[in-house]
Amino acid sequence: MAEPLRAIDVIDAAPAFTEADAAALEARFADVPAAAMLAELLTGELAGRIASVSSFGAESAVLLHMVAAIDRDVPVIFTNTQKMFGETLAYRDELAERLGLTDLRVFRPDPRLLAAKDATGLRWSYDPDGCCDLRKVEPLRRALAPFDAWISGRKGFQAGTRRALPRFEIDEGRLKVNPLADWTKTDLDGYFAEHKLPRHPLEAEGYLSIGCAPCTSKVKPGEDPRAGRWRGWDKVECGIHVAHPPGEDPVF
Repeated sequence: MAEPLRAIDVIDAAPAFTEADAAALEARFADVPAAAMLAELLTGELAGRIASVSSFGAESAVLLHMVAAIDRDVPVIFTNTQKMFGETLAYRDELAERLGLTDLRVFRPDPRLLAAKDATGLRWSYDPDGCCDLRKVEPLRRALAPFDAWISGRKGFQAGTRRALPRFEIDEGRLKVNPLADWTKTDLDGYFAEHKLPRHPLEAEGYLSIGCAPCTSKVKPGEDPRAGRWRGWDKVECGIHVAHPPGEDPVF
């Protein structure tokens, strides 16, 4: 029988990356194109330590194609909130096949938490923050547990809250990489055309940022691309990209 751990044996592991590390990487890759930056990181210091997180939304194909061109074995994490559009699930499968992704990991909400906190499935209608915590933040935290870093597809032009988006930041002790932080809509459209990538089927109907079906609406002319998310609520992010104060976790 194994001996119980002594207090001296229980040591909190230090975060894999710090704010200083993120700042150093920001400076190091300041003028390096996104694809070249990813190639150096994915085949070098972050090999085996990083996953790409994708919503398989309107612009997701660009980053997924970029990652797959470097290494198809990089894990790709998708959180199926069980409130997704059917078109998104079909698009996910189409892209995964076309790009040859070998390690697509689908995480879902914990059914015990859903039974306790959202038994009717209607929490989105009166507490969208709580719904996102249950259906996106908690599953993603589980999915990222084995990794020191992850790749996000956020772009600065998507919303006013993202305009100062850096390429590297720290999120819960992990390095978060935003390769497309400074890309424009024109850049994205050009990449789609150059590589003949399929568009999300709902984009042509006016859905420019696509999340869960109950909380996603069409974007009106002149609005920013994320205006159709949580329309009518004082909410602009699902919680995945909002830093929580130290020691304070989302309430599931």
